[in-house]
Amino acid sequence: MESGATELGPGIGGRKGWVKQRLTLGKRDVLETNYESLRLLNVERNGNIVYTYKDGKGNVVFGLYDCQTRQNEHLYTFEKDLHVISCSVNSERTLLAASLVQSTKERRRNELQPGSKCLTLLVEISPINGVKVLKAVDSCVWVQFLYPHDASHRLPQSHLLLVSEEKYIEQFHIQVIQEDGNRVVIKNSGHLPRDRIAEDFVWAQWDMREQRLYYIDMKKSRTILKCIQFNADESFTLMFETALDIPLSSSEFKLVNFGCGYQEEEEKLSKHLTLYVFTSHTGSLCVCYSQKFDSWEQMTYSVFYFHAGYRKTFTVAPGSGGSQVTKDITFLNLDFYVAVYLPGHFFHLLNIQHPDLICHSLFLTGNHTMANVLPQSTLQSLSGSLVLDWGYGKLYRAALNPPFLLQLLGASRLDCERMAALHCLLACGREQQALEAQIIQWISENFSTCHSFDLIQEFIIASSYWSVCPETRNMDVLLQYSSVLTWNKEIPGITLVTEEIPLPLMKVRSLQGYWEKLNSNLEHVKYAMPPSRYTNGVVWREWHNLVSEEEAGKRRSTAYMRNILHNAVKVISDVEARHLEPRLTPVLQEEDPHQRLLMGLMVSELKDHLLRHLQGVKKKIIEQMAVDYTSKLLHLICCILETSWRKHNLDSWALRLDGRGSAAEFAVFHLMTRILEATSSLFLPLPPGFHTLHTILGVHCLPLHSLLHYIDNGVLFLTETAVTRLLKDLDNTEKNEKLKFSIIVRLPPLIGRKIYRLWDHPVSSIIISRNHVTRMLKNYKKQPWTSVINKSSLSIDFLPLNYLIEILTRLESSTQALNDLEGHDNVDAEFVEEAALKHTTVLLGL
Repeated sequence: MESGATELGPGIGGRKGWVKQRLTLGKRDVLETNYESLRLLNVERNGNIVYTYKDGKGNVVFGLYDCQTRQNEHLYTFEKDLHVISCSVNSERTLLAASLVQSTKERRRNELQPGSKCLTLLVEISPINGVKVLKAVDSCVWVQFLYPHDASHRLPQSHLLLVSEEKYIEQFHIQVIQEDGNRVVIKNSGHLPRDRIAEDFVWAQWDMREQRLYYIDMKKSRTILKCIQFNADESFTLMFETALDIPLSSSEFKLVNFGCGYQEEEEKLSKHLTLYVFTSHTGSLCVCYSQKFDSWEQMTYSVFYFHAGYRKTFTVAPGSGGSQVTKDITFLNLDFYVAVYLPGHFFHLLNIQHPDLICHSLFLTGNHTMANVLPQSTLQSLSGSLVLDWGYGKLYRAALNPPFLLQLLGASRLDCERMAALHCLLACGREQQALEAQIIQWISENFSTCHSFDLIQEFIIASSYWSVCPETRNMDVLLQYSSVLTWNKEIPGITLVTEEIPLPLMKVRSLQGYWEKLNSNLEHVKYAMPPSRYTNGVVWREWHNLVSEEEAGKRRSTAYMRNILHNAVKVISDVEARHLEPRLTPVLQEEDPHQRLLMGLMVSELKDHLLRHLQGVKKKIIEQMAVDYTSKLLHLICCILETSWRKHNLDSWALRLDGRGSAAEFAVFHLMTRILEATSSLFLPLPPGFHTLHTILGVHCLPLHSLLHYIDNGVLFLTETAVTRLLKDLDNTEKNEKLKFSIIVRLPPLIGRKIYRLWDHPVSSIIISRNHVTRMLKNYKKQPWTSVINKSSLSIDFLPLNYLIEILTRLESSTQALNDLEGHDNVDAEFVEEAALKHTTVLLGL
């Protein structure tokens, strides 16, 4: 047996076959050439594999493969020609339970003799001592040992589930004792205590990893699904029951995951319904159901999303599979996803974490080349993500395959497939940084590809969500996981019907672990709680209020502003720590108080939001989550910009303002415009320096009329750093003077008062003078004329100007005016007069 990476169909990774060319026990070969009789029988909770084969004499040999040591161990040999229905070994490897039937030849030989069809035995194997008969009946029996939740805790008692084709399940309690050193024997083997777990059931599924039993019984023609949890102390508890609206009869019988089964019995049982229960650590509970098809031209299957309160029924056009359907639909558990496929016809990845939008699930039909590489053999989903390939006798560990999904992301022509592939990639969770880098590389080249949603926006929101989602429960109702709220477009080849379903009735009050998360999800659905997802709208309003107050000269409390700015410092520090390589783009290199204020407010508001809804989580942890989430957003924006910058070979801050912009600079400018569009609609902060770089690129790449149009419509934001550089780096040619004047007249007052003095030009003097006159005359009340000006000091006799200068002189002489002018430039009536005369001279061409 060996392990290793291999691929199982598109989007699924796994392990190689579990049989080597030679199975060994110590130094002795136990199997060399005869593999036809080699069969995998069970996979225990610890991953050990129980198998059987027939030796040269026809004896049935039981062996165990230890997945930790990668060694094989002989368990027991039956010196008869028997077929094994089921077997299991306890965690201590002291007991082997097996159900066997006589071979067809033996049955024909003894058909006139009375006897039992199935024999269920309990064998002492440490060392081999005795054999006890548990059942001798005409119906088939399946066996399964329970495994303690704490593998290091060895109990003196083993517990064995026994499942009968006569539709009952029992639990045997087997106490073992040691004699003569290491000899283990069953205590009171003549009378083993037992409990009746269930009866009159028509379907049962065993979850080995979580030690759960799901079963369906019929009550007054109603199909009731129940779940029993076997606890750490080996007691059992009925956890929930719920009605299933599926057509079942009391005559049907089907077992799932009780070993790999007796082949003849499996073939008989497989003619009935296909039904699986899948769970994940996030608190999801899904029941996947498919009936036999009346017509191969279309197929229908249903998924009960109990954690969301509804059922989705999918009708599938199988595409050009080429042949009629002869096999059942296969359901596989992939943690956040359920794979549903029919080889050669279709392959679906259903998003069970966020099933509300159909575009979050991936649908590939037989016409899709990727769907055709799925294996043609029948697969069985075991506990967790283990998958058994019946056709090749291989055991796989199924997982999403990032390289395939990246390929699909680039090759897809449908927005729904791109959306689904993006979310699948981000949910993988393995090597997230490298995976994000590959996605960003593709986005930087294809950001205008999608028309139904904003690709940059969706990536930023989804990736930031997945960066904190696995850590804490209920994050899917507290944080946005998608920028798309509704999806009304059709998915080719898929018809979907959504129906509300009754919620499971929890039978236990004190819940922990998975059950607590499931119950929390059910509570949200039961009480119709609206999603409490965080949005940045409140932050945006508060940010605008703070900026307006600053421009009006008002100030908030020092402690409040100190806390906001301290949050921003932590975010910037975290963003810098995430980027290990030297940064090429000139961002995060200036103060940009407005963006720092916005990110600080976002951390504060997000922290308060999480504190309101996350009970029992420490405040420091929530504060760090808020910082991590905000810094992740900014980090992704920086990475997108950095990738494009590197792709186009632009040097850091090497943008010349003379001449026209290159194609590379225009490409980066266009990308930055799309980033701004994506973040603005979600009210997200941008890295300090982003607006400065965007404006400089705009000046370089756009004609003046387009540049001013971008500024007036809020696409370009004028920052103090950007305008200062324009005024200093551009000379005063006629073209540049027009550009400078057009920009400085559009400056916000707070920035303008700092900038005007930097440009030693008559235009700048005019603007300064206008602002001074506006400020002085704001509260002016007309009074009787009393001339106090010395006309002999004027260089020109221009009455309107003389009148204005006299008013300004009188206002400036008052004490209140001196107080109003404090903090402003040293501008007075004489300066205004000189500027007005110079401007008039220029206009008249004198």
